Amino acid sequence: MKLLTTTTALALVAGMAFADGHSVVRLGTEGAYAPWNFLDDNGEVAGFERELGDELCARAELTCEWVTNDWDSIIPNLVSGNYDAIIAGMSITDERDEVIDFTTNYTPPDPSNYMALSADVDIMGAVVAAQVNTIQAAFLAEKGITVLEFATPEDTVAAVKNGEADAVLADGSYLGPIAEADADLVILEQTESIGGGVGMGIRESDGDLRETFNAAIQSMKDDGSLNALITKWEVASTF
Repeated sequence: MKLLTTTTALALVAGMAFADGHSVVRLGTEGAYAPWNFLDDNGEVAGFERELGDELCARAELTCEWVTNDWDSIIPNLVSGNYDAIIAGMSITDERDEVIDFTTNYTPPDPSNYMALSADVDIMGAVVAAQVNTIQAAFLAEKGITVLEFATPEDTVAAVKNGEADAVLADGSYLGPIAEADADLVILEQTESIGGGVGMGIRESDGDLRETFNAAIQSMKDDGSLNALITKWEVASTF
């Protein structure tokens, strides 16, 4: 109870700070999930969501800074005020929406794929790797499939390659390039449709910020620039 009270208080303070008009909006991302977000050779955030976030901030006339954060604590650290929005390939789910708010989605739901060392893996009887606190991990658990959860997406792929897991379940946009670059890995025909698309995570106290980003996202949908960005980075189907 004390932890919940402290977290809530920090969120309220951060929300009031934004309402009072602090000049910089901090965007939190993982920086480890290409092509959505990753660190380039200079250690800077790059990828689809870097381009998207920069354009949304420009349209909203906001000054934005990028912050990287481990995936497993990315929601708690938003609530605690370490940054003002999450833009990290995060699917909109009812469970997450109980803790934070979401903008309208900036990509439709992206099919999740299985990747393995053999095309004949029986998923229902397999051990499947997934990143912790993802829609894929929750889906596997709900289906009664044995799931091994790892802190990073790279660890899930490594688990397949070293025989710790029979397959990995993740966004097709993430697994596809990995399979293309490694002849030992194959994408299975079976796909899963999970989640309600990807949106920005916003503290529940920052409704004005959510609506500001909603307007910017809608403007990119209306003029076709969002679909063009999705196509450029091949992260999902277009709207």
